[in-house]
Amino acid sequence: TVYACASNGALRRTCTSDEDGPTHTLSALPSRLVDWRLGPDQETFAYGGDEVEVSVWNTERAFEPLPDSSATFTSSKKRKRAENLFPGEVWRAKNVANDYLGLRQPVHNTCLTYISSSSSSNQPQILAGTQFGDLRSDFEGAVKVGGIKSVEDGLSEHEVFVSDQGTNVFAFDLRSGRITYGYKGISGAVHSLAVAPSFLASVSLDRFARIHSTFPPATEVGKQQEQKGAVLDKVYMTTVPTVVIWDESAVGNLHANTEEDDGDIWEQMKRVDERDRE
Repeated sequence: TVYACASNGALRRTCTSDEDGPTHTLSALPSRLVDWRLGPDQETFAYGGDEVEVSVWNTERAFEPLPDSSATFTSSKKRKRAENLFPGEVWRAKNVANDYLGLRQPVHNTCLTYISSSSSSNQPQILAGTQFGDLRSDFEGAVKVGGIKSVEDGLSEHEVFVSDQGTNVFAFDLRSGRITYGYKGISGAVHSLAVAPSFLASVSLDRFARIHSTFPPATEVGKQQEQKGAVLDKVYMTTVPTVVIWDESAVGNLHANTEEDDGDIWEQMKRVDERDRE
């Protein structure tokens, strides 16, 4: 199953089948979206955008027909005034408190990701980044850096990676909300990150794809990080790369091929007798 979402809120689900061919199902979400993420279990998805608060939907219910054909998401005024959730919507964040002048703060969500949690709660845990440099976990300002461009959950517990609108890529400890280390030698804004075991991949506007080393956060909160990540290698691309992903299936195939190759080498080796050695 493949999902595709446009900034105008058009959501498409494509299911492939060898017998009947692909089937397409359409749904409508609010417009002005900036980021859309499918949950790890594919039962929910989340989105956020420009004047669009972070929201979590049930995937199956999102594609069900609306009970009233007059219900649409085209009016932003209707969304602001609505007190109830949309059909298929299971949770929606609230804006942060007004500023010191009592004025409403604008909503500019630039990226979001599902984060792993040891909590037994059924509510999805989401981390969102904003244009103002806020990382909102449980939708309170946790960390403030330059405007956030990309955020990805790490494979280690309490670990998350963030890139800003400048040339910085950081590793954060979610327990303390502090930067554990950053990467040097990047000369372009990083707009996509991919986390893999022991490595982090990134692509940036300077046309480089980079591989970074990673280290888990310290076992104790607030303890200084002894090992820090670095750029291990980089490859120049002929065009500006837009996204990078980790192909999880390639890791298993790589290990399987390595074991088979090792076995073939041992079988093809000539056995040497003790008498031949003499």
